Amino acid sequence: MAQGAQSRQATGGLPYALVTYFGWGLFPLYFAALRQVPAFEMVGWRIVFTLPFCAVMVVWKRQVGAVVQALRDPRTLGILCASALAIGANWTIYVWSVQQGHVLAASLGYYINPLLNVLAGTLFLGERLNRLQWCAVALAATGVAVLAIDALAMLWISLALGACFCVYGLLRKRVAVESLPGLAVESLILTVPGVLVVSAYALGPSGSSFGQAPATDALIALSGVLTGLPLLLFAVAARRMDYSTLGFVQFLTPTMVFALGVFVFHEPVRTTQLVCFAFLWSAVALFSFDLLRRKAASRG
Repeated sequence: MAQGAQSRQATGGLPYALVTYFGWGLFPLYFAALRQVPAFEMVGWRIVFTLPFCAVMVVWKRQVGAVVQALRDPRTLGILCASALAIGANWTIYVWSVQQGHVLAASLGYYINPLLNVLAGTLFLGERLNRLQWCAVALAATGVAVLAIDALAMLWISLALGACFCVYGLLRKRVAVESLPGLAVESLILTVPGVLVVSAYALGPSGSSFGQAPATDALIALSGVLTGLPLLLFAVAARRMDYSTLGFVQFLTPTMVFALGVFVFHEPVRTTQLVCFAFLWSAVALFSFDLLRRKAASRG
């Protein structure tokens, strides 16, 4: 592959990735507005309302045939079942960890995930990093290690969260189906457990959170679009750019979450966090410099 083609492959999905990670970075504001909804019930509603979003998009884009073809192909269906389980596990672990008060461990998982993406890209996709990129990886790994010192006891949560999303992205990059039909099939697979969860809450002593207040209902219903659209864009980005590059762009999300925590939710900042961010942003700057350098070289 020519150098110019490699540069386009590395960055072709960058706009999709930036929009995706920026949107995910704003998620704390959305969930803060739904504090009254139990976390696991919220996950159930996200699943339930994502399927109608996907159905509308599939019909609008005239890709019903692609969905049917994916359902009929055993290999494609098997991979999408695995990716659906991976993203479902990611959501569940995240919700459980937040409910148990392990927020630091949960946030650390999304710092570990980009490093796992880089590792997966080199091990399974044949992507190669140059010296500058390996230096960036080393800087980022050092920053994550510093932050992990504060959460050693619950480090398994961080590793599980990062690994689940890494597997999800890797599977979506390898499956031979377009982004929208693939997401539609994943949503269909997850709908059964999603319905079971919301039904359990509806039949429970406190009842369902849906139907209690119009504003809450509107926000819950919006979860389908807010869940499906970023995942759709992520799948596009994963198919169009190097997985290692995609991993580094992902640092945008947890950094935005950190900024919201400090400036909006007024959470205290520890010294280890500041040291971690110094390493992480040094790594991002170095990785970005290398991308711009290669892009300029390809144009020349």
